[in-house]
Amino acid sequence: MPIANQRLSQASAIIEEAADKALHFFAAHQSVPTHAKGVQDFVSEADTTVENFIRERLATTFPGEAIVGEEFGGQSEGSYWIIDPIDGTSNFLRGSPLWGISLGFVRSGRPELGIVAMPVMGEIYAAADGTGLLMNGKPLARTTPLEDVRVMSLGDNPADDLDDAARFQTGLRRAGWVVEAFHSTSISLVFAARGIFDGHLQKVTTMWDIAGGAVLAREAGLEVRIGEDPASRIPWIAAGTPALLAATEPLWLEITMDYPND
Repeated sequence: MPIANQRLSQASAIIEEAADKALHFFAAHQSVPTHAKGVQDFVSEADTTVENFIRERLATTFPGEAIVGEEFGGQSEGSYWIIDPIDGTSNFLRGSPLWGISLGFVRSGRPELGIVAMPVMGEIYAAADGTGLLMNGKPLARTTPLEDVRVMSLGDNPADDLDDAARFQTGLRRAGWVVEAFHSTSISLVFAARGIFDGHLQKVTTMWDIAGGAVLAREAGLEVRIGEDPASRIPWIAAGTPALLAATEPLWLEITMDYPND
């Protein structure tokens, strides 16, 4: 078995265990201890417990490799694993199934292995360079029924410039797209990888939000562009079909300038 596939299989097994743990918390989501980190930015006991579990398993399975997580940090230089233990915590806390667990492996700024679990659905999506998209360990081809139905997702972040975000959404709608917003970047990228969405765009994000899903989208055949704001160093992602990205470029010039992650 190629090393990339072996690593993907081992990491997927870790996320499968983590998904079971997260589901136990979800069953009692109304009483999970929670506090706010910022405006509409929450952390729950599920987030911290799941991240610690994944960290422990990664340290045992891949000894000596760097680990970064949303809740407990780490050094994001060179090569490292990166965890979002519950992506879509607000959805999780309100009882929505649209939350996930994301794990990526990043080398020199480029995600090269990614896994996103959708625990409520019983689905684990995984990919590494050259594997294609896998769901629950089996190849999954991207399908786009009714291609004339244009649907994409737009990510949001508390740090968004709301006036710019409104102009951007208006421009996409005028260009003919239905614009969805899940408040879970990794799940949005899963939907793009599967063909439910034409793509996902997010001007303000984090590497833990995008690392897992970016690989899924790329291996499913979408174009994936990742860059960062030169002043703030905050990442952005544009993943989509040629038609979506062509419509987006006049509205978001930065995505034409720097995208070393294809």
